[in-house]
Amino acid sequence: MKELCERILADGKCFPGGILKVDSFINHQIDPNLMKAIAVEFSKRFADVSFNKILTIEASGIAPAIMLGALLGLPVVYVKKKKPSTMKNILAAKVFSFTKQRSYDVVVSKDFLTADDHVLFIDDFLAYGNAALGIIDLVRQAGAQLVGVGVIIEKAFQKGREIIEKEGVRVEALAIVDSLDDGVIQLRTVI
Repeated sequence: MKELCERILADGKCFPGGILKVDSFINHQIDPNLMKAIAVEFSKRFADVSFNKILTIEASGIAPAIMLGALLGLPVVYVKKKKPSTMKNILAAKVFSFTKQRSYDVVVSKDFLTADDHVLFIDDFLAYGNAALGIIDLVRQAGAQLVGVGVIIEKAFQKGREIIEKEGVRVEALAIVDSLDDGVIQLRTVI
């Protein structure tokens, strides 16, 4: 996605340890026009599959997931990183956060993820694939079907795609980062 790649190169920042900071337009301050364009692109990429629900994980996947849900007229469910005291009927999985360097339990209500669901998972980043593996676990526990994983940015050098595809799940990334070596963002060629 050319517009996204141009924005990453213009406004993204590299930090040691393979961290790409895009908080000025994706995951802290959000550019709604870019989010709308991202939703349109995801709708094109997944036009060949049928799904009735969009799933994401708090917090950075919520904006693109809601935009896609609004565009397609579908409900959006976000998996929580902390179990609310009011949530009783849950599915839970463990996820290791690359950014925060800790594990946490993610939870979703069984009322909102059922065996009747065909789900598309949307997230901001794909690095090592940990969040997506947690989602795969939750979807399988529910008896639902995961039709694909859509990520805004894939850090290809961290091999998350390989892990997710080994689980038999399709991955679509709108921008692919091949390297962040020496503080330089190297994106795969955009056509």
